[in-house]
Amino acid sequence: MACEKVLVRPAAGHPNRGWLTAGGRTVPVALGRGGIKADKREGDGGTPRGIFHPRRVWWRADRHPRPRTSLPLRAIRPEDAWCEDPLSRHYNQPVRLKRGHSGDRLKRDDHLYDFIIEIDHNTSPRIAGRGSAVFLHLARPDFSPTAGCISMTKSAMLRLLERLGPQTQIVIG
Repeated sequence: MACEKVLVRPAAGHPNRGWLTAGGRTVPVALGRGGIKADKREGDGGTPRGIFHPRRVWWRADRHPRPRTSLPLRAIRPEDAWCEDPLSRHYNQPVRLKRGHSGDRLKRDDHLYDFIIEIDHNTSPRIAGRGSAVFLHLARPDFSPTAGCISMTKSAMLRLLERLGPQTQIVIG
């Protein structure tokens, strides 16, 4: 059953660490190096403050079985990336890259993007420079800050995926 609301709050005294609460369970998360920002800008390292909805789950099918979720699923391919160029007409959208082209590639050597929850931050309308590629994804072992995303352990991610639906509100701040 999908939970109606997911809350993300900063941890007291640690602006780039936080807590995610969903379905009565609270787990630690890493936030952007700039903390939670109401006025998110491209490259500021901030996690955007606001109310968002999950759009789709991307996952590494070559590393993990299909996760249980009611959200649309997409296996990550080698050419999958995310456009972070505010001057591009594809800004803040998934793109397919050929070898040697730049962009935030979704297929990474580390495990951070083994599971990605795409949210509707800066999507309707997309505004150049207001931030791109803001995801929920897996955390580094030391829970170091992200570039603006929210990251968590694999076990927390898998539990969250089971609870999310397209109507779930992700409240950050």
